[in-house]
Amino acid sequence: GEQLAAFRTQDGQAYVVDAYCPHLGADLAAGGRVVGDCIECPFHGWQFQGEDGKCTRIPYAEKVPDFARVRPWPSCEVNGMLLVWYHCEGIGPTWAVPEQREITTKEWVFRGQTEHLVDTHIQEIPENAADSAHLAFLHEPAILGGSDLRYTRSKLWDFMKHIWKAEWQPEPEPNEHCSRLLVQHSATIFGKHISLMDLTVSVRQVGPGLVFLIFEHAFLGHGIILQTVTPLEPLLQNVVHKIYYQKNVPAIIPKFILRAECIQFERDITIWNNKRYLPKPLLVREDSSIQKHRRWYSQFYSQKSTRLPVQKEGLDW
Repeated sequence: GEQLAAFRTQDGQAYVVDAYCPHLGADLAAGGRVVGDCIECPFHGWQFQGEDGKCTRIPYAEKVPDFARVRPWPSCEVNGMLLVWYHCEGIGPTWAVPEQREITTKEWVFRGQTEHLVDTHIQEIPENAADSAHLAFLHEPAILGGSDLRYTRSKLWDFMKHIWKAEWQPEPEPNEHCSRLLVQHSATIFGKHISLMDLTVSVRQVGPGLVFLIFEHAFLGHGIILQTVTPLEPLLQNVVHKIYYQKNVPAIIPKFILRAECIQFERDITIWNNKRYLPKPLLVREDSSIQKHRRWYSQFYSQKSTRLPVQKEGLDW
């Protein structure tokens, strides 16, 4: 529900501020321009510093009022992304986003991205990490069968299967805002194990909406997919996957990995777009990590977290 303006000053520093000028409400991001270390309003030329949002110049006024400012948002630029910290009670960042060394040093280079809109609550997406049973069922059919769930189990592609082993755990202090998932992937064709398809994926969730998926393959090298989940509306998420890979590996390899990941992710989207959140799900003993994940994720809510009056225990706003 917030409208923001992001800009880079002439010395290269990126800032994020409230989009609307406090003077008469013009959108700084629509026609505004950078002047030195300020963003200039396109309506009357008021200029605001990125660092603290303070107005430094009003072209037709003798004096700039001390209280003239736009709200600055805490942000950081890391791993090729500009990330904004949001806390509904205005508390500043309580943890930092880890830097992926290979991206910073350019050992791993950008090889593409996908973008999806998902009609669900933000909590539903990371919960998949703790649901190992869905991996074995939803993601077992070959990616050749695509992402339309009516056809993924077609007999045509039955000769190939994906086999997944996964274990999810929250991290201890001081990284209790993070969790880890170790995924071992293998594949069979006509029941025979194909070692070329063996893949280890180390997944680290950092906070509620950022995931690092690090790939390790015996022959095809190493890389990472960065997943960001950004809420656009109460039940609409923008999910972006960016892949970075060893630059000495042909680009077709990471593009294939991203495509395969995209197909599997779109199978999840069909479930998310149509499912209902059950605050008291009917679980069996093997599902214990789902409740564990919900307890871990609850740290990202606070007393003032937005709720509608009709929302009691569910997430369906």
